Amino acid sequence: MSRVPLIAIVDDDDALRNSLDNLLRSVGFRAQGFASAEAFLHAHQAPETACLILDLRLPGINGLELQRQLGAAHWRIPIIIVTAYADDDVRARALAAGAVDFLSKPCREEDLLKAIEAALTHS
Repeated sequence: MSRVPLIAIVDDDDALRNSLDNLLRSVGFRAQGFASAEAFLHAHQAPETACLILDLRLPGINGLELQRQLGAAHWRIPIIIVTAYADDDVRARALAAGAVDFLSKPCREEDLLKAIEAALTHS
Protein backbone atom coordinates (compact mmCIF):
# COMPACT_ATOMS: atom_id res chain seq x y z
CA MET A 1 0.00 0.00 0.00
CA SER A 2 1.45 3.36 -0.99
CA ARG A 3 1.62 6.20 1.42
CA VAL A 4 -0.55 9.27 0.91
CA PRO A 5 1.66 12.10 -0.42
CA LEU A 6 2.43 15.03 1.87
CA ILE A 7 1.90 18.42 0.25
CA ALA A 8 3.60 21.26 2.13
CA ILE A 9 2.22 24.79 1.86
CA VAL A 10 4.51 27.73 2.60
CA ASP A 11 2.51 30.96 2.65
CA ASP A 12 2.31 33.74 5.22
CA ASP A 13 -1.41 34.30 4.57
CA ASP A 14 -3.13 32.26 7.32
CA ALA A 15 -6.51 32.19 5.59
CA LEU A 16 -5.06 31.01 2.28
CA ARG A 17 -2.82 28.44 3.95
CA ASN A 18 -5.78 27.01 5.88
CA SER A 19 -7.97 27.03 2.79
CA LEU A 20 -5.35 25.14 0.77
CA ASP A 21 -4.84 22.71 3.66
CA ASN A 22 -8.59 21.97 3.70
CA LEU A 23 -8.74 21.61 -0.08
CA LEU A 24 -5.84 19.18 -0.20
CA ARG A 25 -7.18 17.06 2.64
CA SER A 26 -10.63 16.99 1.01
CA VAL A 27 -9.16 15.32 -2.08
CA GLY A 28 -7.12 12.79 -0.09
CA PHE A 29 -3.69 14.34 0.35
CA ARG A 30 -1.88 14.89 3.60
CA ALA A 31 -1.14 18.61 3.99
CA GLN A 32 0.97 20.70 6.30
CA GLY A 33 1.15 24.46 6.30
CA PHE A 34 4.01 26.74 7.26
CA ALA A 35 3.88 30.52 7.72
CA SER A 36 7.49 31.03 6.59
CA ALA A 37 10.35 29.37 4.77
CA GLU A 38 12.22 29.16 8.05
CA ALA A 39 9.33 27.29 9.69
CA PHE A 40 9.39 24.77 6.83
CA LEU A 41 13.18 24.32 7.10
CA HIS A 42 13.11 23.98 10.89
CA ALA A 43 10.35 21.35 10.74
CA HIS A 44 12.67 19.06 8.75
CA GLN A 45 9.80 18.12 6.43
CA ALA A 46 11.81 18.15 3.19
CA PRO A 47 12.49 14.38 3.16
CA GLU A 48 8.79 13.59 3.49
CA THR A 49 7.41 16.35 1.24
CA ALA A 50 6.11 15.06 -2.11
CA CYS A 51 5.24 18.54 -3.42
CA LEU A 52 5.70 22.09 -2.14
CA ILE A 53 3.24 24.91 -2.76
CA LEU A 54 5.31 28.04 -2.29
CA ASP A 55 4.52 31.74 -2.11
CA LEU A 56 7.25 34.15 -3.20
CA ARG A 57 6.83 37.09 -0.82
CA LEU A 58 7.43 35.74 2.65
CA PRO A 59 8.84 37.24 5.84
CA GLY A 60 12.52 36.40 6.19
CA ILE A 61 13.65 34.00 3.48
CA ASN A 62 11.62 34.58 0.30
CA GLY A 63 10.24 31.84 -1.91
CA LEU A 64 12.98 32.00 -4.56
CA GLU A 65 15.65 31.79 -1.86
CA LEU A 66 13.95 28.75 -0.28
CA GLN A 67 13.82 27.15 -3.72
CA ARG A 68 17.55 27.85 -4.13
CA GLN A 69 18.41 26.47 -0.68
CA LEU A 70 16.46 23.28 -1.27
CA GLY A 71 18.21 22.77 -4.59
CA ALA A 72 21.63 23.45 -3.04
CA ALA A 73 20.86 20.82 -0.39
CA HIS A 74 19.91 18.38 -3.20
CA TRP A 75 16.27 18.11 -2.18
CA ARG A 76 14.37 17.36 -5.38
CA ILE A 77 10.93 18.44 -4.25
CA PRO A 78 8.52 19.46 -7.01
CA ILE A 79 7.68 23.11 -6.33
CA ILE A 80 4.57 24.94 -7.45
CA ILE A 81 4.84 28.71 -7.07
CA VAL A 82 1.55 30.42 -6.19
CA THR A 83 1.92 34.18 -5.88
CA ALA A 84 0.06 37.45 -6.17
CA TYR A 85 3.28 39.13 -7.36
CA ALA A 86 3.88 37.48 -10.68
CA ASP A 87 5.93 39.11 -13.38
CA ASP A 88 7.67 37.58 -16.38
CA ASP A 89 11.18 37.89 -14.90
CA VAL A 90 10.31 36.22 -11.60
CA ARG A 91 8.30 33.53 -13.40
CA ALA A 92 11.25 32.81 -15.70
CA ARG A 93 13.70 32.63 -12.77
CA ALA A 94 11.46 30.29 -10.75
CA LEU A 95 10.87 27.96 -13.69
CA ALA A 96 14.56 28.01 -14.67
CA ALA A 97 15.42 27.04 -11.09
CA GLY A 98 13.16 24.01 -11.39
CA ALA A 99 9.66 25.03 -10.32
CA VAL A 100 7.17 22.70 -12.02
CA ASP A 101 4.46 25.35 -12.31
CA PHE A 102 3.84 29.03 -11.60
CA LEU A 103 0.30 30.14 -10.77
CA SER A 104 -1.01 33.62 -10.05
CA LYS A 105 -3.22 34.28 -7.03
CA PRO A 106 -6.03 33.85 -6.92
CA CYS A 107 -5.75 30.55 -8.76
CA ARG A 108 -8.53 28.14 -9.52
CA GLU A 109 -8.66 24.99 -7.40
CA GLU A 110 -8.74 22.90 -10.56
CA ASP A 111 -5.52 24.49 -11.85
CA LEU A 112 -3.72 23.90 -8.58
CA LEU A 113 -4.88 20.29 -8.33
CA LYS A 114 -3.80 19.63 -11.94
CA ALA A 115 -0.38 21.12 -11.17
CA ILE A 116 -0.03 18.92 -8.08
CA GLU A 117 -1.03 15.78 -9.97
CA ALA A 118 1.44 16.61 -12.74
CA ALA A 119 4.20 17.29 -10.18
CA LEU A 120 3.57 13.98 -8.40
CA THR A 121 3.45 12.05 -11.67
CA HIS A 122 6.75 13.45 -12.91
CA SER A 123 8.69 13.52 -9.65
